[in-house]
Amino acid sequence: MELPLSASGTTTVELARTCTRAGAALALERFRGAHTIGSKGRGNVVTETDLEVELRIKALLADEFPQHAVLSEETAAATDPSSGWVWVIDPIDGTKNYSLGIPFWCTTVALCRDGQPVAGCTYDALHDEEFWAVAAGGAWRNGARIRASDGPDVASSVIGVDLGYDDALGAAQIALMRRIFPRVQTMRILGSAALGIAYAASGRLDLFTHTNVYPWDIAAGILLVREAGGVATDRRTGEPMHLGSRAFVAGGRRVHDDFVRRYSSEQGGEPGATPG
Repeated sequence: MELPLSASGTTTVELARTCTRAGAALALERFRGAHTIGSKGRGNVVTETDLEVELRIKALLADEFPQHAVLSEETAAATDPSSGWVWVIDPIDGTKNYSLGIPFWCTTVALCRDGQPVAGCTYDALHDEEFWAVAAGGAWRNGARIRASDGPDVASSVIGVDLGYDDALGAAQIALMRRIFPRVQTMRILGSAALGIAYAASGRLDLFTHTNVYPWDIAAGILLVREAGGVATDRRTGEPMHLGSRAFVAGGRRVHDDFVRRYSSEQGGEPGATPG
């Protein structure tokens, strides 16, 4: 697929990188400062910085691609990402971490065409780590090509999980961890789905799984894993992970397949223990 150039002649992936850096720079300036914190549910918070970062990124996109739609967590969550060109934004993924001063959060921006991510970037400003990918162009971290894990199975793996903000789904994740442990090297709860997927794409985690995400959490990550030679699937249906996936597992191919064989429910609902 030929990707469009912006009004100033910038490629889509370069624009995604510019937007993440511009937004993350603002977030970094405010990090560990005083915040106005609102609540969207138990554990799910939003700060004034989330809103300002999102508006900064949307303004950049409006100048470069005024004809493109935007789907974003705070100000344009109702946009349908399945048709046409749509930019998907999460201004601060890991806002709870951010609001507490925990140094694990990121800004992520992706461009989708008819629901398929084609360019995207996830930027960890605190560590100056930029994970980006373009369709058929590979996945990269700060200029170096990344590859998903080549580990053979769950038992030899480091697995990342997150709990989300749905009590029942979070409890299911904890139950899953209890079923897996100690038949694994170790497990990590991260607090940022977007960074978790980026880490799975780059092989830092052999596998990452979540049960309650939204398109802005995963748009760039879907492309990162795919271009890094990994695999990501919907935990409920087993089909390739997509923007509508709310539960997924992503990482190296062999680890992914072992996880699915051992720990995914035959009904495609919440994960259950299957013989293996």
